[in-house]
Amino acid sequence: MFNQIDHVAIICSDYIKSKHFYTDILQFKVVQETYREARDSYKLDLQVSATTQIELFSFPNPPARVDRPEACGLRHLAFSVDDIEQCIDYLESHNVACEPIRIDELTGKQFTFFNDPDGLPLELYQS
Repeated sequence: MFNQIDHVAIICSDYIKSKHFYTDILQFKVVQETYREARDSYKLDLQVSATTQIELFSFPNPPARVDRPEACGLRHLAFSVDDIEQCIDYLESHNVACEPIRIDELTGKQFTFFNDPDGLPLELYQS
């Protein structure tokens, strides 16, 4: 019935800062950028993989994220990577702090967390 995740929608507080983070630092390709005047809002479609996108939204004065990360709702967004240490080095060279690498006790795979400009928890997961 359900095939895969098509997209994930993220609301940011500073569109320019978040656009830079997701396009320049994380290097996701811009598919389409739309300004919706009636909402005073941008929608930026970003290609994550051949089948998955991130929709980055800006809205005037969005409420802050509820207590992180254990509040009800989406806990974090995880990206599968081939070389976690290389990704961490890359992120840290762009002033993005990463937590120490941990081992998933269920799979034995390495993972770590970092945050987007609004504090949204993002995960690197060794594939």
